[in-house]
Amino acid sequence: MVEYGTVDILISLVTQLWRDPEWLWGLLLVPIVPLAYFVLEWRVRSLITRLGNLDVLTRSAIEVSTRLRMVRLCLFSGAIAFGFAAAARPQWGSSTEIVHSTGLDIVLLLDTSLSMLAEDLKPNRLESAKLEVATFLDKLKSDRMALVPFAGTAFIQCPLTLDYSALRLFLSDITPYTVSEEGTQIGTAIRTGLKAFGEGDDRSRVMVLITDGEDQGSNPLEAAQMAADEGVRIYAIGIGSPEGELIPDTGIDGRPDFLRDDQGSVVKTKLDEEALREIAIETGGEYYRASPGGRELEAILESISDMERTRQGEFQTVARIDRYQTPLACSVLLFLVIPFVPERAGTRRRS
Repeated sequence: MVEYGTVDILISLVTQLWRDPEWLWGLLLVPIVPLAYFVLEWRVRSLITRLGNLDVLTRSAIEVSTRLRMVRLCLFSGAIAFGFAAAARPQWGSSTEIVHSTGLDIVLLLDTSLSMLAEDLKPNRLESAKLEVATFLDKLKSDRMALVPFAGTAFIQCPLTLDYSALRLFLSDITPYTVSEEGTQIGTAIRTGLKAFGEGDDRSRVMVLITDGEDQGSNPLEAAQMAADEGVRIYAIGIGSPEGELIPDTGIDGRPDFLRDDQGSVVKTKLDEEALREIAIETGGEYYRASPGGRELEAILESISDMERTRQGEFQTVARIDRYQTPLACSVLLFLVIPFVPERAGTRRRS
């Protein structure tokens, strides 16, 4: 236990003093430099010996100073060592800064109806959408985001926040049973999403709608007009196909089956692309059909990159001060000194 604690302390000290400590592994290469030099020197002398008598061949040559060669070798090794130390970015001391964050307010409307269990996107539509949203969160920096799951109704599961870790936690908990009421009420989802914005600059608000079904009487176009009046852009991503897809389910006997209606007929979920396109156009947004690659949210992020960011608030940060300049200067200085250290003594041997 004591040894384990000591290792933890050493690792903690290294990570506190160095920003990129992985570069310190390069220091293990430094001893290889003199070793490689001596191996090369030995090979050269062996070759000269094969060509003739070593004393005769070197008697008239300019005398080589072993001590000066060692000085040059030490300077070169030291320059490399300081170079790796600079690359590891040593840091000590700290500075306090006040950072003003600016960004967009983004409300994500995620369809969680049973039809999202269809497996035309692997492993199914819902899990594919959740994976794409998680990747989207990795690309956000200072944009607040809220999460609104919906099916036959909708609710604000996570209000606008910069805490992307909390959003990932809420996102991972979403299932087709998160919303108890079955159906697809896109208009209700949009109206609930508008409530999630609260007070804010109209030019900085975006709504992302991810759904696979046909709306069931919630008048989504009217809700989209309300969003447009409040200056909210809606970007819609349609999951599925207009031809329809069967929904996996478990039969009465417990065997794999497909979802059926009250008459016993299998249910197909059909994508109403025209309705989603009208919703997006009404608000100045865009429509995308989901693809296996899942790049639609990236396209949306690029599309909204030119929108005016509004001030979200300010916070205080404590940053460590970089000190890489010192080892970097030492490395450059040693490299500059090496050419001025002669390798040969400059006198000829006497017979």
